[in-house]
Amino acid sequence: CNSNPADAVTTEKCTRKIPDVLSGEEVDLLLSQPDTTDSKGIRDKAMLEVLYATGIRVSELIALNETDVNLTAGFIRCGSGSKERVIPIYPTAVSSLAIYINVVRTQLVSASSETALFVNMNGERMSRQGFWKLIKVYQKKAGISKDLTPHMLRHSFAAHLLQNGADLKSIQELLGHSDISSTHIYTYIVKQKLQDIYNKSHPKAKK
Repeated sequence: CNSNPADAVTTEKCTRKIPDVLSGEEVDLLLSQPDTTDSKGIRDKAMLEVLYATGIRVSELIALNETDVNLTAGFIRCGSGSKERVIPIYPTAVSSLAIYINVVRTQLVSASSETALFVNMNGERMSRQGFWKLIKVYQKKAGISKDLTPHMLRHSFAAHLLQNGADLKSIQELLGHSDISSTHIYTYIVKQKLQDIYNKSHPKAKK
C-alpha cells in the first residue's frame, strides 16, 4: 500500500486576510493629534477616542445619538433591537466625550431637535465621508505610514484586547459579531506578534 496516513491530516488555515492594526504607540500618537484648544479639535478627539475605546464601526459611530451615551456609568449603547449592545468606554474617552457634549456640541448643533451625538461644523450629523477625511488628516499629521482607515481602529481595538488577556467570546460580544469565526481572525495577529518577538529576541532565532 502506497497511501500516506498523513494525507488525511488537515491543518487549520487562515483563509481570510489578516487585518493590519496599529501598535499601541501609533494609537497614542494618533489620539494626541487633535488640537483640543478649539471646538473642532475637541470634537475630533472625542470621536477618535470613542472609536478606539469601543471598536464600533464608523457607520455605528456616526449613527450614535446623544441619548446613547451614559457618561456617569461610562458606556455607550450601540445598535438597536436584538442587535443592541452596551459597550464600556475607558476614563480618558469618557473625559473627552464629556467635554465635547457639555461644551462643544451645544455650540455646534444647528437645531435643538438635532439628536446626533457627533455633528459637523454646520451642526448636522457627521457623515461617513466626513469622518474618513478627518482620520486621513490626522494620519498624515501623526506620520503614520500605514493606510489608516476607521476599520483599522476597530481591528486594533480587538487585537489589543486579545493581547492583554481578553477572551474571544467577550471580544465577539463587544464587536457585535454574530459568528465567533469572524472574531477568531485576531488570534493570528497575536500569534504573528509573538513570532516576531521570538525571532527578534531569541539568540538562536537570530541569523
